[in-house]
Amino acid sequence: MLCLSFLTVFLIATKAQLYYDELKVIINMHVLLLKEPREGESAPDPYIKELAAHGHKATLIPVLSFKFVSLNTLSNKLFQPEKCGGLVFTSPRAVEAVKKCLEAEERSEEWNNSVRSKWNAKSIYVVGKATAALVQSLGLNTFGEDTGTAEILSRVIIERENTNSQPLFFPCGSLKREVLPKALRENGVPLETLTVYQTAEHPDLEKNLKNYFKEQGAPASIAFFSPSGVKFCLEVVQRLSGEELRQIKFAAIGPTTQDAMIAEGVCVSCTAEKPSAEHLAAAIAKALQETPAGHSA
Repeated sequence: MLCLSFLTVFLIATKAQLYYDELKVIINMHVLLLKEPREGESAPDPYIKELAAHGHKATLIPVLSFKFVSLNTLSNKLFQPEKCGGLVFTSPRAVEAVKKCLEAEERSEEWNNSVRSKWNAKSIYVVGKATAALVQSLGLNTFGEDTGTAEILSRVIIERENTNSQPLFFPCGSLKREVLPKALRENGVPLETLTVYQTAEHPDLEKNLKNYFKEQGAPASIAFFSPSGVKFCLEVVQRLSGEELRQIKFAAIGPTTQDAMIAEGVCVSCTAEKPSAEHLAAAIAKALQETPAGHSA
């Protein structure tokens, strides 16, 4: 009986260890985030933090580089709020361009003493919590942070604005999609756009990707954060992944990025319900628990 009991305990312990080892493999998976880091923040990137909370190790590789342009024109527009019906921001980088215009001490004082309150008397539209947080750091009140996409935001703007109002001012990037401008134009809502930053491929992108795959191997999941990221990264990722490509779970930050991935033949395993670290991490964690692994064409 003693031997039998010992054997039983041994088998139970062995099964428990195997289950634990299997669980560790399932939980502790590598995730590659193809996005830019949050500038000016000493704390860990929120996407890395959220994925860590789900037990996954995330690595961030910057995909894009940015060059700010037309800052003098942007500054003039910012300090003439009486000529605009409100503001529209659909990217954090556009808000950073605004911050650059306020770096001079005299400009910052004028903004805080009078200009900011004039803008707050108008509508300030944003897409996503990250952009909203940056706009709010300027002392501005925001509307629409839960809309998630420019398409949904455009419908909100159309409902709230009238065709006789002054034009909304929309600082944007060189690769902006025409969804929002087109929707507003077709519904008679005046909009003035200004390109305030140009987007290009990060100069070290391919080198950083090669180093990652050499050191870490193919990740369990790869998350894309923009159609530009798909354009610049996908071919390199496919080449470096080799035969392991079909085992990778591909994730999208939102429907626009998802559409770009599908257009390139990628089978998207998951898309964040909202463009936030919390929702993307939850979607990836759920996808990594499912079997079989996602496939890519």
